[in-house]
Amino acid sequence: METGRVNPNQTLEQHGITGLGHVYYNLIDAALMQKAVERGEGELGNGGTLLVDTGKHTGRSPKDKFVVRTPSVEDSIWWDNNKPMDPAAFDQLHADMLEHMKGRDYFVQDLFGGADPQHRLDVRIVNEMAWHNLFIRHLLRRPARSELDEFTPEFTIINCPSFNADPERHGCRSETVIALNFDKKLILIGGTEYAGENKKSVFTLLNYILPGKGVMAMHCSANHAPNNPVDTAVFFGLSGTGKTTLSADPNRVLIGDDEHGWSDRGTFNFEGGCYAKTISLSAEAEPEIYATCSMFGTVIENMVYDPQTLELDFEDDSKTANMRCAYPLEAISNASATALGGHPKNIIMLTCDAFGVLPPIARLSPAQAEYHFLSGFTSKVAGTEKGVTEPEPTFSTCFGAPFMPRRPEVYGALLREKIAKHGATCWLVNTGWTGGAYGTGSRMPIKATRALLTAALDGSLADSTFRKDPNFGFDVPVSVPGVAAILLDPRRTWDDGAAYDAQAQKLVGMFAENFSQYEAYIHEDVKAVAIG
Repeated sequence: METGRVNPNQTLEQHGITGLGHVYYNLIDAALMQKAVERGEGELGNGGTLLVDTGKHTGRSPKDKFVVRTPSVEDSIWWDNNKPMDPAAFDQLHADMLEHMKGRDYFVQDLFGGADPQHRLDVRIVNEMAWHNLFIRHLLRRPARSELDEFTPEFTIINCPSFNADPERHGCRSETVIALNFDKKLILIGGTEYAGENKKSVFTLLNYILPGKGVMAMHCSANHAPNNPVDTAVFFGLSGTGKTTLSADPNRVLIGDDEHGWSDRGTFNFEGGCYAKTISLSAEAEPEIYATCSMFGTVIENMVYDPQTLELDFEDDSKTANMRCAYPLEAISNASATALGGHPKNIIMLTCDAFGVLPPIARLSPAQAEYHFLSGFTSKVAGTEKGVTEPEPTFSTCFGAPFMPRRPEVYGALLREKIAKHGATCWLVNTGWTGGAYGTGSRMPIKATRALLTAALDGSLADSTFRKDPNFGFDVPVSVPGVAAILLDPRRTWDDGAAYDAQAQKLVGMFAENFSQYEAYIHEDVKAVAIG
């Protein structure tokens, strides 16, 4: 039983997936919402949103992610960061999952990652849940309906939350599994209802494929000046650092909020939508994102709401602090129609410093940019990963270690090469704590962050007077119009200067210890700016 539009030569049965119940191909948003509600997967919310819960998994499960160790990828995968799975174990997992799927209904979307036609990846997503299919339809890029008649997937992702893996039988860690097989061009996801695993699997694929073509794959958001794609800015950062919020600047054109490529032609979005955190979201600070929470088709994930009025509670994190909304890019009024930009003029590296040590903005030399890119210092924010309940300082290389299949130096060298070729200016921006560490200080005021970014992007910040930071060696502006001068000198925001110094030295030591793993692979000028 099949419904929907699909290439008749590329049905699931022709790919060896047989015995299913009803298969729905490429349903549009309204049909998927109807199915999700009919099946009890979610509830219709105000404005035509879809209200869903993800069960016990309210964030990604990076410890349950595996790459199948085959000869073709043996020498190119960063095995220190990517858990290997034996090919035989994967084959058993695949066979058991296909058997489990028999008799059940499935939803298929044929989509692609990458707005640049030269570098796009055609991918098929097979979902057990209708709302997952709606989610990924928002988050990836949709072919024209006529293109579906000839769509041929390069990779297939099967997501089956009701299937629980067996660690002894399948060579994994728990009943949850995300397994990537580059030889078979197949990803299997089981034992988790968290929808973000769908999109991050595609990102991981692109992070492996594109560098082999000389294209930089980036965990970043991006925007450009109105009517001027040449003036492009990218914002690196882990979840919770402000990528989505800061790139959704009403005075600039949004290219995308999370995942991009940088080719010889410029910047391009991998995605067709946004996946924004909604904790403490406000109409004043983030009006565009806030407005999507009452738009037709938006998926509202793990938010508390009034059972009678369906009014959302943006402050109640009793389910998770990682509450989110997923919506198509066109829901943002200033989104780019092409999702393409120029070569980045400014590169922003966002860090959420839970130590309260780093300044709100600092200018980086090219060598310092590579150093901080490889370091990837930030804090995991509550809820973004299973088990994280409060800010947790971490070093996540390339600002996205969980999604990096290759060694960090591959991405670092690509970034360095493109900065040198195109002359981008690099900035480190702290959206974390000021006036003390987490528990004592307070979060950096978003108005101050926006004012500093505006000055960086319009070029006026370059004319400021800068001081050399004694701990980290980068340049920090002494004064910026609209920003309290005390905020620019983090030591002054602490009640106890000696306590700040001790905290700063602790962080310097952490940087030095972490960076020692890269020293054998980097240029001498990067070693020269290494901290500690």
